[in-house]
Amino acid sequence: MKAGILLVEDDHFFAKVIKRHLEKEGYNVVHCLDGDEAWSMFQERAFDICLLDIIMPGKDGFTLAREIRSRDGNVPIIFTSSRYMEQDRLNGFQAGGDDYMVKPFNIEELQYRIDVFLKRSRLLQSRKVISYQLASLEFNYTELKIYHEPTNTTVNLPPKEAELLKFLCENPNRRLKRENILLSVWGSDDFFAGRTMDVYLTRLRKHFRLDPEVKLETFHGKGLRLVTDPRACLADA
Repeated sequence: MKAGILLVEDDHFFAKVIKRHLEKEGYNVVHCLDGDEAWSMFQERAFDICLLDIIMPGKDGFTLAREIRSRDGNVPIIFTSSRYMEQDRLNGFQAGGDDYMVKPFNIEELQYRIDVFLKRSRLLQSRKVISYQLASLEFNYTELKIYHEPTNTTVNLPPKEAELLKFLCENPNRRLKRENILLSVWGSDDFFAGRTMDVYLTRLRKHFRLDPEVKLETFHGKGLRLVTDPRACLADA
């Protein structure tokens, strides 16, 4: 079955180029001209990935992303925008985006990023459940969710945020160098990747408020430690 892509772009010519190329590569692309139309379409059918512009008539891309996340915490969201300021990128990740590409960009690179996200989604759907227990929190990586049974709370995580948490869960109660985390999760330790990671760390700390025993410690901006058992960290204090 062809992967379904929701393309939200108010530039007719640019959208036509993207749609034609992706359909040639075997994707099923649905194009919407604005956020309101896209939100209606998203509620009517399932998509495997969303490509969102930011500045559009009516509902902007950030608002649309948040609404998509309220309904589906797993579908990958890639922003494709002419806005290149660092804060715009960070706003995109805070809204629930998984990637951000600045126009003009290489269409082959876009296709590569789409393929990476779709491959990851298929692996998550086909493999066994991967779950981690963090005190009273259960992190289900396969479902991209955090559960807190005592308060009956469920938190949906964007794929990239879940990848970061998975890496931390695989190395609990250990000091991890910041650059090693970036290279393992983002494949790069550049400035932008670092700022993006900071956004997700802030979100994770907010989630961990559900159980004060789970903490993220920072060591002078050089490293991190996910504390799930304070006793295991005493020797390293």
